[in-house]
Amino acid sequence: MSSVADPTLEALRTRLSQQHLGDPELIELLLAALLAKGHVLLQGAPGLGKTHLLRSLAQALDLQFTRVQGTPDLMPGDLTGGEILDQVDGVHQFRFEAGPLFTQICLFDEINRATPRTQSALLEAMAEGQISVGGQAHPLPQPFLVAATQNPIELEGTYPLPEAQLDRFLFQLLLNPPTTATLVEIFRLQQTPQASPPCMTLAELQNLQQQCQEIAVAAPLLDQVANLIQATHPENPQSPQLVQQNVAWGASPRGGLAILAGARALAMLRGRQHVAPQDLHDATHPALRHRVLLRYEAVANNLSTDAILDTVLQAQPFH
Repeated sequence: MSSVADPTLEALRTRLSQQHLGDPELIELLLAALLAKGHVLLQGAPGLGKTHLLRSLAQALDLQFTRVQGTPDLMPGDLTGGEILDQVDGVHQFRFEAGPLFTQICLFDEINRATPRTQSALLEAMAEGQISVGGQAHPLPQPFLVAATQNPIELEGTYPLPEAQLDRFLFQLLLNPPTTATLVEIFRLQQTPQASPPCMTLAELQNLQQQCQEIAVAAPLLDQVANLIQATHPENPQSPQLVQQNVAWGASPRGGLAILAGARALAMLRGRQHVAPQDLHDATHPALRHRVLLRYEAVANNLSTDAILDTVLQAQPFH
């Protein structure tokens, strides 16, 4: 069975690694979300290259890219668009004017600054792949990837995403500050790199997304994913003590589906036709860190969700 990754995927990974330095794991997980047709929540301080990374991904795939800034006065219609009164041949009639969501890669910056009503409009589009205006459904372009960011520093005047809405994101990805060596390489990069041809066509990307859904998962691994999800619930007597004491709400079944979808995509990126235990392990943190909710006391004591998931994986390892 082949262990060589698809050459177009490798070319895409290489392109992004050259344009976003120092975080190959982030790039791999972002590509996994794209292959799995999922959306991502990006967590990191300003200035770490989130916009540059998403724009580079769009350029490498020749996809439409839109950036939206979350603000308290942003209305749902500012995202979805709406009907406007127009005059055609002397006759007044309504026509639909598409909003910035009608794109293929949408970066929604600081989603927690938008009001809950606007957040709901975005997340409905993410879930349904379409928006409805005036009783008429308008399908969104495909592929459709939303990458929403949250600024963890300035929290005043923000609207945290409810748990049910967080569950709509396949992954939560963390952007780490660059090392000193990486900073030096960033400073050496040309400020205006020359444009390069796309790494693959739209048809090739959609074909890879279809193949990703067909990656096999052995039955014992499905059992292990189910056991891991159960181990995140504090009311489960089999859960680790750390979970029972510090978790308020465990992962939903959608969390297990996210692990499986992410693991299939990671297997494809790694050149496998089946999911390996390592793929499931590597998909667990990004798939569950926004789905396992900690008690107030745990947050106050600076206990992280990743630390909880480390304990769960030790108790329920993939093998």
